[in-house]
Amino acid sequence: MLLLGLDTATPAVTVALHDGGQPLAQLVTVDAHRHAELLAPAIAKLIADAGASQGDLTGVAVGVGPGPYTGLRVGVVTARVLGAALGIPVYGVCSLDIIAADVVAGGTAGAAGDFLVATDARRRELYWARYDHAGSRLAGPDVSVPAAIPDSELPAAGEGPRLYPGLLPNSSGPAYPAAATLCRLVVAALDSGRTAPGAEAAGAGVAAGAPLLLPPEPLYLRRPDAREPGSPKRVSQ
Repeated sequence: MLLLGLDTATPAVTVALHDGGQPLAQLVTVDAHRHAELLAPAIAKLIADAGASQGDLTGVAVGVGPGPYTGLRVGVVTARVLGAALGIPVYGVCSLDIIAADVVAGGTAGAAGDFLVATDARRRELYWARYDHAGSRLAGPDVSVPAAIPDSELPAAGEGPRLYPGLLPNSSGPAYPAAATLCRLVVAALDSGRTAPGAEAAGAGVAAGAPLLLPPEPLYLRRPDAREPGSPKRVSQ
């Protein structure tokens, strides 16, 4: 196995390679405005440094969000194009689940009980989900203003508590998803058969308790900022 993992649902552009037993390498660049510029060179460098080629890849794992429209779309589209061009499967994982897995592995925010993961949704809102101590999602993903997140006193990972420390005061754990962790989750899910039975979750959010592996469709949770222009106004003289 040679699995490529990537996530662009947050300001972090993260890419990793995994051989089915352990991660081989990971690159992370935090830049909220250059996802499209950074992702392809990062993939090429990682594969080249491993002494491999794109033809050696056996699968692609991608964080499907939730995340802001443009950045998230860069990662998901790239993963799908690679999968189609190489004839290999593409596996989606909720990006909040990736952060939650690192919380559990690191024994940080959720060591003693439930915890939250919250990431920046812009427009003064956050994407969030609630997890139990083992990293199983109990609620979400959802999007709301920080003050409307239930149980906001729980330990919280992700960028959200760093942006709104007064509303999510108990910050602990990583700020961004890690592609190496994404790969680890996909390998474990394939080994245990935790795969999605179809595309019913695509584009509409992921219910708590849903299969870990999802169709590679972006979880926007709301409409993008951009809108199609309306009909031109008639100008009279």
